[in-house]
Amino acid sequence: MNEMRQIRAKSGTNLGGASAHNRRVMIDALRVNGALSRADLARATRLTPQTVSNIIEELSRDGLVMSQGVLRKGRGQPATLYRLVPEGAFAIGLQIDRHVTRAIAVNLVGDVLARMEANLPEGGPTEGVKVVLGLVERARLELCGRIPQAEERLVGLSIAMPGPFGISAPYGDPWAMTAWQNFPLVQTVAAGTGLEVALQNDAAAAATAEKLLGAAHGVDHAICVFLGYGLGAGLIVNGERYGGAYGNAGEIGMVLALSPDNAGSVAPLEHFASIASLCKALELDPADPELFALIADAVTRADRRVENWIDKAAERLRWTVQLLESVFDPQTIILCGGAPRSLIEKLVERMQPLLSSVSERKERFPQPRLQPGLGDPWAVALGAAAEPISRAFDPRFSAILKARPASDYMFRS
Repeated sequence: MNEMRQIRAKSGTNLGGASAHNRRVMIDALRVNGALSRADLARATRLTPQTVSNIIEELSRDGLVMSQGVLRKGRGQPATLYRLVPEGAFAIGLQIDRHVTRAIAVNLVGDVLARMEANLPEGGPTEGVKVVLGLVERARLELCGRIPQAEERLVGLSIAMPGPFGISAPYGDPWAMTAWQNFPLVQTVAAGTGLEVALQNDAAAAATAEKLLGAAHGVDHAICVFLGYGLGAGLIVNGERYGGAYGNAGEIGMVLALSPDNAGSVAPLEHFASIASLCKALELDPADPELFALIADAVTRADRRVENWIDKAAERLRWTVQLLESVFDPQTIILCGGAPRSLIEKLVERMQPLLSSVSERKERFPQPRLQPGLGDPWAVALGAAAEPISRAFDPRFSAILKARPASDYMFRS
């Protein structure tokens, strides 16, 4: 018997898929703009007034939208305004880094309702996952203690950790969290929590945080360069976060760069532009719980070692920005990370003037080519918490299809 031939085709849709997409479009419009009338929603979404009314009624019944008084403008009937209900949905985000794990619980509009952190043991994921599950349970209890109905409206949990994922063993970068990446983390957390669990890299989570609350809010094409222990980039394309075929899109820290010490030798870019490389320059322990404050203090004092590191990192990042602009043609590039805002601002300033690229034009979008974003050690956990909300309610092409994208199959339980 002949084996079944593989047939390549795009996934189809149906009326239900289009309806689900329209729901997401409406929710997104209310998230980006705040309270709007039905007429405003119809004009903004290009849906018919009847379709808008039907969806508003449906979202109201589901507890996702509620009326917010009336707006009187000139003659005629006053318009009823509608807004998202913060208690309409909840999610939990989990960050796993080399030395620490953080958990955040948020509501539908991104308000942080619980947050906590714990140090990870040196024994690797076998012992560390016990700490992770305990932290999630504490966040869940605090959330449900404040809002009892939150448990039934939990839409999921997302984990963010440094990538890349699923690479071949010969890669062998000592900076990679190989043991955690080879551990059945998603399955273990899903079994331990009973929630739908997804996995993404930390740069992608940072981009989700910027999209929800930061400089990428309302922007359809943006690249968030994430300065963490390593270096990565979260890609927002057509208003959606782009993960690539295997969830590793944006791993710019893996790009090989010439070493300034040995002519002709190369090393990953993040060995020169990352918090780990800065810690090496400052002789700081990356596991120090006061690391964020120590770096902020060094920046404030204009420590010579920090200034030298900024000069070298900024020069490499200038070339990185030019490359990203040439490949993706974004509206803006946002430098963000688990680093003090003062350090991020100095890097952005020192990267000027930017190299010429396709993004250099007389008439630009309202956003600058390069701008500072969130500088907060909790940004990754916040972005992880926002991911289940985004997955459930934001407009995305995959929501219309009858199948999930391939990358979802890899990292979701």
